[in-house]
Amino acid sequence: MSDKNKVGKLHVGDDGYISPDVGNQNYRKIWGSDPRAATCRGKLQHRRAKLNQEINKQMMMRNGAEKLFKATTNKKMRETVALELSFVNSNLQLLKEQLAEMNSSVQIYQNESASQLVPMIPLGLKETKDIDFQEVFKDFILEHYSEDGNKFESSLQELADIRQACKTPARDQSGVLLLFQYYNLLYYVERRFFPPHRSMGIYFEWFDSLTGVPSTQKTVAFEKASILFNIAAVYTQIGAKQDRTKSSAVDDAVDNFLRAAGMFHYIKENFSNAPSMDLAPDTLQTLTHLMLAQARECLFEKLILTNIDKQGIEGCLDVAQEAAEVAAVYSQVHKLISAPEVKDYVPYSWISLILVKSEHYRALAHHFVAVGLLDHNGELNESVKQMLEMIHLEDKNKTCIGINIPQNTVERQQLGKAHLREALLLHEEALRLHRMCRQLRQVDNLKIRLRIDHDTSLNRYADTEEEDDFQEVLDPPKVHPSTKYQLTLTPPDFSQCKVQDLFHDLGPIGIFSARHHWTAPRTIHLERENEESFGFSVRGDCPVIIAGTEAGSLSKMAGLKEGDFLVAIGETDTKWCSHDEVVSLIQAAGNNLILKVVTPMDHNYLHPKNSPSVSPTSTTSSSSGVSSASSQYQSSLGSEFSGKGKDNHKRLTWNIFRRGRSKERERQSSAYDPNILLC
Repeated sequence: MSDKNKVGKLHVGDDGYISPDVGNQNYRKIWGSDPRAATCRGKLQHRRAKLNQEINKQMMMRNGAEKLFKATTNKKMRETVALELSFVNSNLQLLKEQLAEMNSSVQIYQNESASQLVPMIPLGLKETKDIDFQEVFKDFILEHYSEDGNKFESSLQELADIRQACKTPARDQSGVLLLFQYYNLLYYVERRFFPPHRSMGIYFEWFDSLTGVPSTQKTVAFEKASILFNIAAVYTQIGAKQDRTKSSAVDDAVDNFLRAAGMFHYIKENFSNAPSMDLAPDTLQTLTHLMLAQARECLFEKLILTNIDKQGIEGCLDVAQEAAEVAAVYSQVHKLISAPEVKDYVPYSWISLILVKSEHYRALAHHFVAVGLLDHNGELNESVKQMLEMIHLEDKNKTCIGINIPQNTVERQQLGKAHLREALLLHEEALRLHRMCRQLRQVDNLKIRLRIDHDTSLNRYADTEEEDDFQEVLDPPKVHPSTKYQLTLTPPDFSQCKVQDLFHDLGPIGIFSARHHWTAPRTIHLERENEESFGFSVRGDCPVIIAGTEAGSLSKMAGLKEGDFLVAIGETDTKWCSHDEVVSLIQAAGNNLILKVVTPMDHNYLHPKNSPSVSPTSTTSSSSGVSSASSQYQSSLGSEFSGKGKDNHKRLTWNIFRRGRSKERERQSSAYDPNILLC
């Protein structure tokens, strides 16, 4: 790796885990993050918040004035209140227009090199406030884990650094990986520091991506959902930024829009009772379909690029059906976004743009059918007739032209002109809808694209216009939407960015987590004669458990209990030590053994509920004084890891995140652990 690649990058090892490059201690602040973006976005968020506060203030004033108007009988008072109501309503209208214009300002995410591309709709990121984990987590480490919190200061700072970097992710794949990395770290943070039975006093505050309205939750799940939303938002921005005049860039745009759709769908399926409108199920469903529609639109653009030199009626009919498909999916999105809950939330310019696109692609569908029919020479073959039969939907409208499959040149020309006239009318409707939205009128490339396609149909219609014909007033058959390209949601791939537990030294997370409880560590000092036995047996791995103590033995009299976890031997921490490593440490201690143990308070790991108890068996070994037997200790841990222990608490209703068993759990539950008797 060159020195250039080492600066500000993360090193991905052979095991797939990400670690900082040597000498780059501030990598969290550099990799995948653009701190300069915080300034302008922070100002924008501040303006949004101010506008929403002013809108809420005006709404309260209007509600009070309306109540006073209804309650009073004084004529002069009613006139004064009516004047005040008029003034407040005028202010509200202006404020809402300002907010809508601010929320629809997405031009910075569009590709600037392609001025004739129809703009896409990207999303802005959710903003958040800083959180100080340091003192709260240090106190919890001391209280719950009986460890010195200062030992984990670097880990806490690393967590703070990556969260700070996530506030301004780069608008590329490195930014996506940064957000995924922080999300995966939250899995460990939640299990280590957020017990289900009490609040930690940490509040996660995030602002709505469109309105800037703040929402606050005490659960890590709100933080997770917001991070996932920002991942989807970055995908939308990457997709909108592609130069779609190139085929490879179109593929990238489709991929990113499908990933965004998959992420929005994932959030909707895995979270409930959203605290903010951008995480509400109706909003997420609308955004999912919107991203699928934009991916479909990009595919149509690629079809135009690859078939630009392709001639023939069959190629034109294929393109026409694809255009009708794009129009149909945008029509479906318009129905979803017009629902009262969503319509009052999203910018008006979005609704207008979706409606404009629906009319625009309907126009293109008729245009390409017309071009295919008018440019064709000779008789239509059977395959073309079959295509026309499938394309032309049966229409009971009396004003519809009675030609679905032309039988001669005259009928073919009449049907082609009818489609061309319908395309011209739909283009004019798209231009009218565009003019009606003040925000869209400022989008130059949209106006250019609509005008070019309108003029193309108009010029073609002028070229075919002859003497007046009664058939010209009749409507063509509707174009049936169909596609050869099936789109599927791309679900999030959380494994693409593996991370290590920053608080690994606290012990295996399946046992040493905020959910479980145990006594404070106590020290057991055992000193024996040469021929004397310590009198206890151990079992399992990570951590090793005390399987039993002999009556009247040194360990029994010293207070060692069956079921204790062995967390240290001498100065060596053994929470992550294997069975063999613990045995070696005990043997190396000789006759003077110092153990540190803790006693679980909420679960019997030796004899779990609904599991047969295991009695340790042993045989004497003359050479080492150590003997082995089979054990079911890890199978009992597997039951605990499933989250169904007898201390199973009621989980929070908002944003339950579904997770399967981790590989670490599967490894532990399937491991073979012998039972050892120390003599």
